[in-house]
Amino acid sequence: MRKIKEECGVFGIFSADGADVVNSTYLALYALQHRGEESCGIAVNDDGVITGHKDLGLVGDVFVKETLEKMNGGQIAIGHVRYSTTGVKSRTNAQPLIINHVKGSMAIAHNGNLTNASVLREEFEMEGAIFHTTTDSEVIAYTIIKERLRHPSIEKAIEAAMNKLEGAYSLVIMSPTKMVAVRDPNGFRPLCIGKSGNDTFFASESCAFDSIGADFVRDVKPGEIVTVHKDGIDYITTHCGKRKSSLCVFEYIYFARTDSVIDGASVQVARQRAGAFLACAHPAKADVVIGVPDSGLDAALGYSRQSGIPYSIGFIKNRYIGRSFIQPTQVQRVAAVNIKLNPIASVVSGKSVVMIDDSIVRGTTASRIISILRQAGATEVHMRVSSPPFLNPCYFGTDIDSKENLIADKHLVDDLAKIIGADSLGFLTPADVQKIACNATCGFCDACFTGNYPVPIPKEELKPKYQRKLSES
Repeated sequence: MRKIKEECGVFGIFSADGADVVNSTYLALYALQHRGEESCGIAVNDDGVITGHKDLGLVGDVFVKETLEKMNGGQIAIGHVRYSTTGVKSRTNAQPLIINHVKGSMAIAHNGNLTNASVLREEFEMEGAIFHTTTDSEVIAYTIIKERLRHPSIEKAIEAAMNKLEGAYSLVIMSPTKMVAVRDPNGFRPLCIGKSGNDTFFASESCAFDSIGADFVRDVKPGEIVTVHKDGIDYITTHCGKRKSSLCVFEYIYFARTDSVIDGASVQVARQRAGAFLACAHPAKADVVIGVPDSGLDAALGYSRQSGIPYSIGFIKNRYIGRSFIQPTQVQRVAAVNIKLNPIASVVSGKSVVMIDDSIVRGTTASRIISILRQAGATEVHMRVSSPPFLNPCYFGTDIDSKENLIADKHLVDDLAKIIGADSLGFLTPADVQKIACNATCGFCDACFTGNYPVPIPKEELKPKYQRKLSES
């Protein structure tokens, strides 16, 4: 099932109460698994020595009991789950990255994409730098380390490095004595703070705190640097408020887990509001409303409540198969849809159905799902999408890197409905998508829908060049 790839998920813990930091990180990564199923890793600090383990695969496969037992305790740990939006799929590119340098050592976990990674990388290479990965995360690490040579602390080095980094980056960084959380000045990607006793946590989503019994405190502010050490917590806010906050609105539509709260807004409520807006903008005469698991379910419930059409569970999802969009060929993706989603014939047979999904990218997945609903006896299928049409590339951490495979960019809505086999098709409007997270304390980036990028984007000729260099390195 070809969906948009999530960016990544990060987690960090600084324990002043002697908690098992490795096990806490392991459990938190399970809660963040939806943000990346390609690879994962944990780095731990034991008396100033940073070690770690990472590999391709799911959290439960990479961190078996024997592996966890071999990882020493310590006071600080960070973790990462990954999908590759830049760089190839390989164990080398898995995170956290652990780097030894003249001032000590550092581990870094990154969520997002830099827009000036190619420029910075070329500058470092011309100075003799040798890169071991093909990710922009290593570019961030080099930028910080270079500044560390001129500044008295890791947090001051990060503050200076942020003057050179452009684009999206939510970071959790570990030094021999500190843990630092950083969010770019636009706040493209989520990052929040949790507490349990004297232990401090950072995570991409608040659902990670629920999994380990920690309390959500607040979101890291766009541009903020939060440093945790044995004497307490420090905050650097020199980069705060310099740019309009621009959280990726697709966090609410699809990326985040439904029980998370991001920048003050409930993901579940946002999705239900998206469904309600859809019902107002694109009503349908139908017998039942169903959602495509998982992110389409809350939107379907919102559509049902607003329209008065009964809601029901229309699909059973096989939980033992990974997200099928990571299958390498179209034939395999189609086969994975058949295994992953099974329609409930008693719900749809002989009925006109409103089917809610979160997005349409290539259109092949939507076409296949509509087909299996008709095979199950649905007389009509009216598709409603809880996001606007994808029309533009994303440079901030998702894998929409060109217009080439965006079917909505090539076809009008009525033509697209015919292509995917729907009786009718309706998208959320760009105006309504800005209103779904009604209690949010931030602004949103919707450039993939509108083309209104909040920061300068890479020149088109630079992006392919950068990718070619990566593939050849």
